[in-house]
Amino acid sequence: MTISRRDLLRSALVLGSAAALGPALGGCATSSVAAPSVRSGDVDLLFWTHDQGYIDFFSGAVGLADRATSYRYALRSLQIAADDLVTKLIAQAVAGRGMPDVAGLEIGNFARLLRGDLAPELLEPLDDAVADVRDDLIEARLAPFSRDGHLYALDSDVPMAVYYRRDDLFTELGIPTEVESWEELARIGAKVHDQTGRSLGTVVTGTDLGQVVQQFWIPLLQRGGGLFDADGELSIETPEAEEVLRFLVDGVQSGFLSTVSDVYGPAMQAALKQGKIIGLSMPSWYESYGLKPNVPEQAGAWRIGALPPFEGGGGRTSVGGGTGFAAVTGSPHTAASADFVASAYLDPDQQVRRFTDLGYLPTRRSAYQDQRLLTLEDEYLGGQRAFEVFADLVDEAPAVYLSPDIQILNTVLAGALVDAYRGRSTPAQALTEAAETFRSQADR
Repeated sequence: MTISRRDLLRSALVLGSAAALGPALGGCATSSVAAPSVRSGDVDLLFWTHDQGYIDFFSGAVGLADRATSYRYALRSLQIAADDLVTKLIAQAVAGRGMPDVAGLEIGNFARLLRGDLAPELLEPLDDAVADVRDDLIEARLAPFSRDGHLYALDSDVPMAVYYRRDDLFTELGIPTEVESWEELARIGAKVHDQTGRSLGTVVTGTDLGQVVQQFWIPLLQRGGGLFDADGELSIETPEAEEVLRFLVDGVQSGFLSTVSDVYGPAMQAALKQGKIIGLSMPSWYESYGLKPNVPEQAGAWRIGALPPFEGGGGRTSVGGGTGFAAVTGSPHTAASADFVASAYLDPDQQVRRFTDLGYLPTRRSAYQDQRLLTLEDEYLGGQRAFEVFADLVDEAPAVYLSPDIQILNTVLAGALVDAYRGRSTPAQALTEAAETFRSQADR
C-alpha cells in the first residue's frame, strides 16, 4: 500500500497533538499545483518563531539579505510557542494553506520531524545553501538538524555549558575557582553546604519535564553519553548514564546540589538573591535569560569557567538547547527562503551580531578567532572576556542525537529522575524503569 504525503502528515498529527487539532484533520483541503519558483525580485516571507529576539534579529538582517542575494525581502513575523510551532506547521501542511516560508524549530520539537519522511516533506535541504562554508560550520551543531545526510536547519547557537559562579562568595568562603574534577567540587560543596547552607549547583524537580531531563542530559553529554545514539536508539542504560545520575543523587543528598522547581522562576530567583545557590552548570545563554532577568543587581559578581571534567572521562563542556532555522518546502519562495536563512546566519558580521545582540554563540569555527568577540568585556561578568572561555572549549562541544520520540522520553525519564533524587529508587533502577516504559510507549 502506498502512503501519500497527506496520510503521512495526518499520522504526524495523530502522534503529536490530535486532540487539539481535530478541526485541522477534518477540514483538510485538496493540494494545489505548486506555483513556479521565484528566482529573483520581490519576495514576502512569512517567518514563524517562538522568540521575539529572533524576530528582531532576522528583521535586522533583511538589508544584508537583499545585498547578498538576487531577492528584495519583506518579512512578516508570527510568534508561536515552541511546543505549538511544529504542530501548527504540520496542521497547515495537512490543510494545504497558511504555511510559513521560514520557521525556527526548537531542538526538542524539531525531533518530531525525524519521524518517517516528515523532514524532507516539509523542509528544504540547506546543503547547497551552506556549501561554500560547510567545512567552517561547527560539526556538533549540524547533527541535531540533519537526516539521512541532509541538513534541514541552521542552528542558532553552539549552546556550550559552562560553570557559573558567584566569584565574590567563592572568594569569601575560600572555594577554589579551579578544581581537578566534578567529584572534587562535590566534596568541597558538601562541606560548604554543611557549614553555610549554600549549594554549588542545581537539579530541577518541578513540572517542566524538559528542564528536569536537561539537568541530567547536560552532564551526561559531558561525560560522553547521550539520551540517544547516532541511530536514534535509546542509550540511557549505560555505565556513563548510571554514573552521572549517581553523582547527581549523591550531590542532592549532600547538599552540594539544590533541588529547584525550575531554573527561571520565583524559587530560583529567591535562591539566587539570598545567595543560597552560588554556582551552577548551564549553557551560554543562561546569563542572558536566567541570571540577568532574575538578579540584575548581582552584575559584576558572577564569572564563568570550563566545567570540571568527570574523573571517569569526558570533556570540559556540554551543550543544552538550540533552535534550527529552516526553509519550508513547497512554496514559490522556498529558494528565496533558503537564501535568506543562509545569508542572515552565515555572514561573518551576523555571527558576531548574534552573540552581541542575543548571547548566542557563533556556529562558524572561524568566528572564534574574531577579535571583536575575543576582546569583548562582559560587564555582568565583572569585565571578564567571556568569549575567550568559549573559544577555548568549542572543539569539545559534544554532538547531540535525537529521536522523534524524545517527548515520550521526557515524560518517563523526568519522573524516574525525581524518584532517584528523592531516594525512591536507585540510579540503576530509575534508568531501567524509564527505558522499559519508554520502549513500551514508543513501540521500540
